[in-house]
Amino acid sequence: MVRYDLRHLHESFYDKMMDLLENETKKGEVAIFLFEIGDFSPIQKTADLVKGAGHELLNSLKFNEVDWTISVRRKK
Repeated sequence: MVRYDLRHLHESFYDKMMDLLENETKKGEVAIFLFEIGDFSPIQKTADLVKGAGHELLNSLKFNEVDWTISVRRKK
């Protein structure tokens, strides 16, 4: 299991999240991503990106007032 804090990227974290998932995790490994949610639109977009890439979204939780975490298992 690996954890990545992407809060410093604000709303521009999607490409970095997918790059880390595809290139820095192993098949079957779980990655936890922490990011800022702002207007809540990133939540659905992250779920769509993960599913579209063929990975498994395990969990999606509000971390505090402005941050969100997702847990993803790399499938391929």
